Amino acid sequence: MGLPALEFSDCYVDSPQFRERLKSHELELEKTNKFIKELIKDGKALIQALKNLSTAKRKFAESLNEFKFQCIGDAETDDEICIAKSLQEFAGVLQNLEDERTRMIENANDVLISPLERFRKEQIGAAKEAKKKYDKETEKYCTVLEKHLSLSAKKKEAHLHEADNQVDIVRQHFYEVSLEYVFKVQEVQERKMFEFVEPLLAFLQGLFTYYHHGYELAKDFNHFKTDLTISIQNTRNRFESTRSEVECLMKKMKENPHEHKSISPNTMEGYLFVQEKRSFVSTWVKYYCIYHREPKRMTMMLFDQKSGAKNGDEESFTLKSCTRRKTDSIEKRFCFDIEAVDRPGVITMQALSEEDRRLWMEAMDGREPVYTLNRDSQNEAMAQLDVIGFNVVKKFIYAIETRGIDEQGLYRIVGVSSRVQKLLSLAMDPKTCADVELDSTEWEIKTITSAIKHYLRMLPAPLMTYQYQRSFIIAAKLDNPEARVAEIHSIVHRLPEKNRQMLELLMKHLAKVASHHQQNLMTVANLGVVFGPTLLRPQEETVAAIMDIKFQNIVIEILIENHERIFKDMPVSGGGQGNSQPNLPRRRSADSKAPSCSERPLTLFHTPSFSEKDKAVEKRNSVDVNSSADLPSVNCNSILNWTRLNNMPTGDGDQDGLQLSKQSRPNSLQNPKVRSSMSSSPPLRKARALYACKAEHDSELSFIAGTIFENVHPSREPGWLEGTLDGKTGLIPENYVEFV
Repeated sequence: MGLPALEFSDCYVDSPQFRERLKSHELELEKTNKFIKELIKDGKALIQALKNLSTAKRKFAESLNEFKFQCIGDAETDDEICIAKSLQEFAGVLQNLEDERTRMIENANDVLISPLERFRKEQIGAAKEAKKKYDKETEKYCTVLEKHLSLSAKKKEAHLHEADNQVDIVRQHFYEVSLEYVFKVQEVQERKMFEFVEPLLAFLQGLFTYYHHGYELAKDFNHFKTDLTISIQNTRNRFESTRSEVECLMKKMKENPHEHKSISPNTMEGYLFVQEKRSFVSTWVKYYCIYHREPKRMTMMLFDQKSGAKNGDEESFTLKSCTRRKTDSIEKRFCFDIEAVDRPGVITMQALSEEDRRLWMEAMDGREPVYTLNRDSQNEAMAQLDVIGFNVVKKFIYAIETRGIDEQGLYRIVGVSSRVQKLLSLAMDPKTCADVELDSTEWEIKTITSAIKHYLRMLPAPLMTYQYQRSFIIAAKLDNPEARVAEIHSIVHRLPEKNRQMLELLMKHLAKVASHHQQNLMTVANLGVVFGPTLLRPQEETVAAIMDIKFQNIVIEILIENHERIFKDMPVSGGGQGNSQPNLPRRRSADSKAPSCSERPLTLFHTPSFSEKDKAVEKRNSVDVNSSADLPSVNCNSILNWTRLNNMPTGDGDQDGLQLSKQSRPNSLQNPKVRSSMSSSPPLRKARALYACKAEHDSELSFIAGTIFENVHPSREPGWLEGTLDGKTGLIPENYVEFV
């Protein structure tokens, strides 16, 4: 909350509220004054001691380098790994900058110290002088006024009139000083917004101006910055999805805490008050108790929730019996008695509620009746993987692909719940399913897509089963991208036959949806976000499970991108690592490693306007991510969510649409005209990048989609061209560009 405005009219009233508001301004000025004083002191130390400055900067870099991010869960995504490395990269940049720091401080005194001192002396100092004058006039006015009011009414009229005039003069002078002080205080408060910040801005500008090395370093840092930007964007998107799930779980816990309370079949734990009798006085002591059903072992520990500290050692004993305490036998509620094999006497305990007592007694085989909770009994068996289910899903998919595959936000925009329920009930009923006309405008596309998602959610178990849910998550956490695909390939073929058939049907459809991403804005990553929690929902809804949603999304992305390989080919023994090696242009050098950009073409960004032919090619092969037009290219290895370009056919398996060969880098967009134009093109022509690419060798060029290269001609390296970009000549993947 900001400072309150000081009205000039309040100077005449001089109320306590006005004085309070004025006091808040004075405190703010004093705080600003102290801060500027310290800043000037630090600035002078900065100028006088370059060595100290360098030490401080290097210490800051070391702190960044030493800090390690700790993510929730047992594995990190590629984006989280990239972000975790960022502090070390930042530290390296700062340490490099220290080598060229000498020239930066040459004019720091003129642009930083002097303006701050001038502001402090001329403005804040003037405000302090005005305050002294204001306080002095206040005291004078109050003294004169009190003296004047103490005059006797029996004085002569002339004498009283003269006294009145004198008070009026003092009062008027007090008002004038008050107005001037209020004006000055507010003036300084407004001035500090620019006169205080402007020198700091000038100092930073000088830092960048005098750092030629910093400019060179920034260019070198640009590639990592690009990767980090996309990783941050991906992580933020996953965070929003995860946060909404966690918040939803929190609300459920608030509304129905008993329904969502985690009850283990083997243990029961919680707080209990234990009656302890001492010298004819009984006291109730709070313990945290853990009961293990199998050995019938109870462990109690004194624990103070307020301080979070344990008090004393744990106490354990073996349970013999548990009996509910009658209400009329003790003044406390929710009590029960237990007897131990290895401890004499009866231990009286008090639970936190009637329900809590019931659970404790149920766990310890007490005399209370057992009540079982079955939250899912009403929802189970509402949908099945039977002939009706397959027919309904196929019918829905056909309607989507023929009527609305280009609708923006497909599957992300939800339909009206009542309409979705009605459609499902009609379609699943053998008596009415034939009457459902999905070609009719009665059923919106968002209603049909929501019906598919609702059907999948209503299955007794998720489509990818509880049994293999954890296996899929572990596979997505593997470091090697090819190993992830191979492991998921293997797990899919262990699914029940009907589950695998339905999953294949769905993934083939989603691949076709993703091939129209430029129209419907639903990339592979977006579809992963929508279907990950549905197809791979955990058996127990916990925060830890929600934190794995990002890996659920990655599993769905891999299934969509590799659906032909995963569902048509049997997994190779030993994890399937040997399946389909990419056919890529290779460098004839000592290092046989292919450039990272060859793993997958990335066109995250809106490219400049091309010809109609170019637009048609771009429409078939680029990935459009909303609001990402201004971002640069990225390293394919650093992202798994937003930048998946599908290696997949269209829904009917032909070569139209988004059809890429199994080699990750496209072969001139599978367009023979483009290939022939490249092979027969004259030397030293201009070419335009169709995809973004990140170099891994000094002889290669990094670029984003839409970049124009000069002097492009064939290279001695098979599958590569040579061209010039920003004055630098290097190698360009032949199938990443087209000549203009």
